[in-house]
Amino acid sequence: MSTYEPRRPPVFPGGDTPVTSERLRSDLSRAQARVGYAFVLPSFVLYLAFVLAPVLVTVYLSFTQYDPMAGSTWVGFDNYHRFLTDDRSLQIFWNTLRFTIFAVCGNVGIGLLLALALNRAMPAFLLYLFRLSFFLPVIIAAAFVSIVWGYFYGDDLGIINYYLIRLGFAPVHWLTSSRTAMMSIIIMDVWKNTGFFMIIFIAALQGVPRTIMDAAIMDGARYWRRFFRIVLPYISPVVFFNIVYASIGALQVYESIVILTQGGPGDSTRSMSILIVEEAFGSFEIGYAASIAVIMTLVILVITAIQLAASRRFVHH
Repeated sequence: MSTYEPRRPPVFPGGDTPVTSERLRSDLSRAQARVGYAFVLPSFVLYLAFVLAPVLVTVYLSFTQYDPMAGSTWVGFDNYHRFLTDDRSLQIFWNTLRFTIFAVCGNVGIGLLLALALNRAMPAFLLYLFRLSFFLPVIIAAAFVSIVWGYFYGDDLGIINYYLIRLGFAPVHWLTSSRTAMMSIIIMDVWKNTGFFMIIFIAALQGVPRTIMDAAIMDGARYWRRFFRIVLPYISPVVFFNIVYASIGALQVYESIVILTQGGPGDSTRSMSILIVEEAFGSFEIGYAASIAVIMTLVILVITAIQLAASRRFVHH
């Protein structure tokens, strides 16, 4: 009569250590980790080569007087001191901040107003037509938009001045006067980009609970009271995202100004991005251009940090 013998656990080749369930799980975890690292490695290498390394090189060059032929000479904070004491650089810095303030207010504010206007019952044909009309400029290249608006803003042959004259008004020097050039660029920027923020706001508004809105209507709450008490708190994270996104984009404005005014008249519309390119590839002041790029990055970080700090009070999750 045969007796029952318990089944022995398998052993590793070349050893007598039994394979436990814990060890199997540990080996499986290590194998999965190796596969994960293999997938992440190409992206990590590209990040090092095209993001982190250029940032570190830019920071280093900002402390040098760099000559492509003779090499670099360490100058410490001289490039930063030059930027902070140069009236022209400070004027360009103010131009960038002014453009950012008005562009962000215009894009986010008008985008929210358009979203509120379109987030209501209407025939589907009209709804999609309006949304497409406002969003279409977003997908058009900024360079092409700038060229077209350059014809609109022309002093003699511009479409806008043509109709102003027909209506009996004096023509406006949209791009050739330091008083109107920056505002003209801001108008074009808002026309092009406000549709992007409109679409995001529409998606956020559709997430506001309808039951709460119906209850507020039944209680007799007026429209603006419903907006500030119910709608705005619900979409406040989206408002914060749009403000941060618009601020970062506006601080880096480049192609629209280059095409429309080349930074003029004088320096009235020149931005920090344009100054970086001119100093680096026009004057070959690569060290100075690198310091401006570092300052511009720090400004973006500081503004974003201020917005994050403010979000703790005004954003309701």
